[in-house]
Amino acid sequence: MEEHAENYRVYDPNRLLDRVRETLHLANDAALARTLQVRPPVLSKIRHRRTPVSASLLIRIHEETNLSIAELREMLGDRRQKFRVTDAYIKVSPLQQ
Repeated sequence: MEEHAENYRVYDPNRLLDRVRETLHLANDAALARTLQVRPPVLSKIRHRRTPVSASLLIRIHEETNLSIAELREMLGDRRQKFRVTDAYIKVSPLQQ
């Protein structure tokens, strides 16, 4: 994968989806959607950058391809070292005593 590292510096969800299709030997995005158990418009919105690749989709791709999440993120062009979750996404219930 390192020989392709230069190509993966820019965020490109199409590259990820195309590589997954190639890996799984699928003819088109409709077949990819069926394999990943998502609706075809989800892949279309990702390809047109109207919606990001979700963590759950990355996990689903991992389950189908056996590629590591790190490899998938690299193909996607995600250069973050860590994911950060802000307080806005965490709901903490007060402790009941």
